[in-house]
Amino acid sequence: MPYLTREPQCDESIGCRILTAALELFVRHGYHRVSVHDIQKEAGVSIGSIYNHYGGKEGVAKALYHHLLQELETVIDQATREKASPADQCELLIRRFFEFTESRREIMAFVFATRHREFLPDEPPICNAAPFIRLRDIVAQAMDQGEFRRMNPWVAAATVFGGAIRLMQLRLDGLIDTPLPELADELIAATWQGAAGHSPGTKARRA
Repeated sequence: MPYLTREPQCDESIGCRILTAALELFVRHGYHRVSVHDIQKEAGVSIGSIYNHYGGKEGVAKALYHHLLQELETVIDQATREKASPADQCELLIRRFFEFTESRREIMAFVFATRHREFLPDEPPICNAAPFIRLRDIVAQAMDQGEFRRMNPWVAAATVFGGAIRLMQLRLDGLIDTPLPELADELIAATWQGAAGHSPGTKARRA
């Protein structure tokens, strides 16, 4: 099973092996170029196992999508427990997202650089999925506490996380050669100038 914060066990269940294989194939080739037979070969399972567990390729993609959103939400939960300040939580999450882009490339590519609605049309836009709502809520809390200046919630969320997500996409596409953790300080300083009008670690002036 693909995880963000822990290594998979060697003796994973058939369902976990299917999702891990599907993730690698979907990221490498794109959803529409992967067949159930491709997943079956990569996972080392029978075709029947895939249909019994997930009902087919779309079911595999949907299960993988929801599993990875839960993984992302776990990362957000950890950040909110580690840092009391909403602005500090945002900074920690940007740094973690950059680290995972290097160490968990397939997961981050599937979550942040895939057009999910092209093959999961019944799912809401990913920006309305629970983890992304949580990110907007953290930014809103930072505004309420005077850490970020008051602005439209969507503009605020895009200001805080939009640049980071774009850098992640460029890195995943191979257009940025520098490991993202090496760019974190510069990105965070620029982001905080836009969101708060100051460097990280100081209070914003209320509008």
